[in-house]
Amino acid sequence: MPKASHLRSIRSNPAPAAPDVGARARGANVEAAPTPLDSPDSAALGAAGRAGSVEVETAPKPGRRRFFSASEKRRILEAAAACRERGAIEALLRREGIYSSHLAAWRKQLSLRGLVAQKPGRKPKLDAKDKRIAQLEKHAARLEAKLELAGKLIDLQKKVSAILGIDLARDGES
Repeated sequence: MPKASHLRSIRSNPAPAAPDVGARARGANVEAAPTPLDSPDSAALGAAGRAGSVEVETAPKPGRRRFFSASEKRRILEAAAACRERGAIEALLRREGIYSSHLAAWRKQLSLRGLVAQKPGRKPKLDAKDKRIAQLEKHAARLEAKLELAGKLIDLQKKVSAILGIDLARDGES
């Protein structure tokens, strides 16, 4: 039974416009036709009589998608594994508000890499390790450019010292 917060409206099935016309067309007698819910005789019916003729519409809760932590996934999988009676897994799924595809995906996830909580939505293009590698490569390229510039400046200093006649080896530099 859905929770009361999920119920949008409760309305009875519409009664046929002319009960004896529909009943005679099907070959049933008029006295055996069901009593509409809004008649005084419907108060005499028990809950079992009402349950068959009441239509309940449910609407999904507005809001964000549900997020299952690893412990919740593990708890639900253990409860599903413990189900031995016919229909017990279906009752568990209704109680938890999940689909059987969730169980299948979680079982597969558990067998491949263990149950890890994943953020909902699109997967990031780069994980933390890849971001760090890209950052280090960029830093290394920047340092190599500085080293190349420093090497060119040293060559320029050597040429200038040669033109001016300054002996750099005498100053302790090579």
